[in-house]
Amino acid sequence: MDLRDLPAVDALAGELSADFDLPRPVVVSVAREAVDEARDAIRSGSSVDPASTAARRLRALSSARLRTVVNATGVLLHTNLGRAPVADTETPFFSNLEFDLDTGERGNRARYLYALIASTVGAEAVLVVNNNAGALFLALAALAGRDGRVAVSRGELIEIGGSFRLPDLMTASGVHLVEVGTTNRTRGSDFVDVPGTIEAVLKVHPSNYRVEGFTEEVPFSKMVHIAHELDAPFIADVGSGLLDESTPWIEGGPPEWLAGEPAVRQVLEQGADVVLFSGDKLLGGPQAGIVAGRRNSIERMAKHPIARAVRVNAATITSLTTTFEAYASGQAATIPFWEMATTAPGEIRRRTADVLRISGAAGSIVDGESLPGAGSVPGLTIPTPVLRIDGGDERAWRTLADHEPPVIASRRDGATVVNLRSVPADEDSIVAAALATL
Repeated sequence: MDLRDLPAVDALAGELSADFDLPRPVVVSVAREAVDEARDAIRSGSSVDPASTAARRLRALSSARLRTVVNATGVLLHTNLGRAPVADTETPFFSNLEFDLDTGERGNRARYLYALIASTVGAEAVLVVNNNAGALFLALAALAGRDGRVAVSRGELIEIGGSFRLPDLMTASGVHLVEVGTTNRTRGSDFVDVPGTIEAVLKVHPSNYRVEGFTEEVPFSKMVHIAHELDAPFIADVGSGLLDESTPWIEGGPPEWLAGEPAVRQVLEQGADVVLFSGDKLLGGPQAGIVAGRRNSIERMAKHPIARAVRVNAATITSLTTTFEAYASGQAATIPFWEMATTAPGEIRRRTADVLRISGAAGSIVDGESLPGAGSVPGLTIPTPVLRIDGGDERAWRTLADHEPPVIASRRDGATVVNLRSVPADEDSIVAAALATL
């Protein structure tokens, strides 16, 4: 191929548009880049097919477009698949987001949601931001202040997905990290013996790992007294958003896989100044960072300039309102996450057998397990029957993923595993149809 053989950008885009249902400007942009690269390659003495290059890139873009998939992995809060599935909510086109219907003047943003959350968890005041990292960033900046010294156990200097590291976030917030104790053992005296002034005390519940063996940590209840002895606010990051350790929405009380998970209501009752937690983990709502606690601390955070940068939009407020109204009205068991987590193994086995029979696929039902996911209750699993499709290659997994809509299974020990605990019952027919294509 030489320069005279290169297609015109518009002509190449026209050919590609027939194969890819993407906006014309996107196709033209990709076509132009492919032609430019082919021109450079020819000038350097090599050869590149611009049509193949553009098609490959458009295929990748089309695959990356947000679309509905069926989560048959058994990971209930699958980070890569959007975490908690939220109940259907309809965000109004126009709303009284910051409008007082009684006075006709500007109103307080999310006032009803804040009152709803506060009454549900037993807090004086509440603030909601874009995610839990944003909540921690704001809490550090507002409550410790620039150059403030914040004490935290070495065993809680976490790194979570996306290379997010707690020490880096603390530095970015303008505070100074004061490491206390050791990786595996931290005592209350380690905090009290820190020389100099401490502006805040932080405890972070590990959300994606466990330290076992020769260990010791200071419980939330004792951390409250230590912080107040130091005349510093206590910031409690409980992470996953379990609202009440008694789980009144689960018949029979909390399951074994929730053992040891700190809960928002109890940590508040123990006296934490602010409790931070995620909206899209065990709470079962949309991505958000929720702060509940003492009124004076929440007001300091709300007035800080960072609060504006991390505030949430109307869609998140609407979805969170639906989620907390379910808790407040005793209907939390209907939240999609809790429906999945509490479905009896016998019911999942029955559904799996029906799917296997309808599809006619070759597979066997075996005992397996599901994961809460998203770093919640690390190391603990939920017993679940699963469908195992043996085969040393990935053809079965790829076939399911290529189905419309895609059915995402897991790959384990040379087999493709379909787990219906993370699949709403009304999507079983989709799974059966995908399996029928194997």
